[in-house]
Amino acid sequence: MVLSPFRRLLHWGPISVLGIIKLITWAMVHMLGMWWPPQTSFYASLHAAMFLSFAAGTLYYFLQSLLEGPGFVPLGWQPDKEEDAQYLQFCTVCKGYKAPRSHHCRKCGLCVLKMDHHCPWINCCVGHANHGYFTTFLMFAVLGCFHASVVLSICMYHAINRIWYIHHGSGDEPMIYVTLTTLLLTLLSIGMAVGVVLAVGTLLYLQIRGILRNQTTIEDWIMEKAAGRREEQGLPPFVFPYDVGWKRNIASVLSRSRGDGIRWPLKDGCGQYDLTREQQAQKADKRVRARLYVCRAAYSGRWCPLAQHPRAALAPPCTDEPRLPLAPGDALRATRHRRHWLFGERLAGAGGGEGGARGPRGWFPRNCVLPERDPAKAKSN
Repeated sequence: MVLSPFRRLLHWGPISVLGIIKLITWAMVHMLGMWWPPQTSFYASLHAAMFLSFAAGTLYYFLQSLLEGPGFVPLGWQPDKEEDAQYLQFCTVCKGYKAPRSHHCRKCGLCVLKMDHHCPWINCCVGHANHGYFTTFLMFAVLGCFHASVVLSICMYHAINRIWYIHHGSGDEPMIYVTLTTLLLTLLSIGMAVGVVLAVGTLLYLQIRGILRNQTTIEDWIMEKAAGRREEQGLPPFVFPYDVGWKRNIASVLSRSRGDGIRWPLKDGCGQYDLTREQQAQKADKRVRARLYVCRAAYSGRWCPLAQHPRAALAPPCTDEPRLPLAPGDALRATRHRRHWLFGERLAGAGGGEGGARGPRGWFPRNCVLPERDPAKAKSN
């Protein structure tokens, strides 16, 4: 289900971000009024204005990335030329083809243009329309929180040593007074600011690297698989078609004239559907390597099935992908394997062979299925 722009705010992610922005801004304004009051000098005013600019920029670009949204492929979209449909993947949910660089987001409910990832902090995907806003939001957040972590740490040092300064100081030291409440809130603000610098700073680095290469997070993963697949099969290396030089790559994200999100500038010698054809080849290899299973014990679809499958419950996959409820006799095709879990799809065809129709997908415990090559054992269990 696609949420309206303003309903996206009603989620723990955006509410948490707004709370963090408010808390750190309050702590900085409160402490700056005692440590370096803006009214005392021009440089103090400039210093306060610099932080408030970081805070305002963080809030503005956060709201822009959330309210703008990533941009979606029109429902029922088809390529201009009918013969190009063979190079595209069909989305059964959106009842149309996936445009180049687009992917279906289960949480947004639509195919997202140039999807990078789904971000819970803005409660929508990062994609073609809001990638620039999202990256700028990260930049302002990191700069503002780095500034706040330094200033608040200095202020807390002066607050803790205030008595010593009164008896042994020169008299020029700032006197910072804190109550138990302001002490705890300021310490919490410092912890959050440092955490944002470390965590969001890492994400900012990855986003800038991706923009310079004109590769999304999903496309990084596709390129890694392409390199392994082609090396294994003795094929020439895959050339990423959308890397047109760092200047044009940046313009494709930050410029207002960044295109429609369906047709893209290409590197010389590359075609519009090179990446989608590589994806088709990877999925074909994936189906060949998939293993068929038959369910021998029911699975309710719970994320922590302690009563049914305790070993699997203690080692769940670290992902928010869905779990797949099963009934004895269900035929399955597994494409990803963990020690205690498998990821795959339920097949609708009789016997679960290659001709089986595709059904719902998700994770399920390994010990509730058996390989289909031994159906007699499956029935006996």
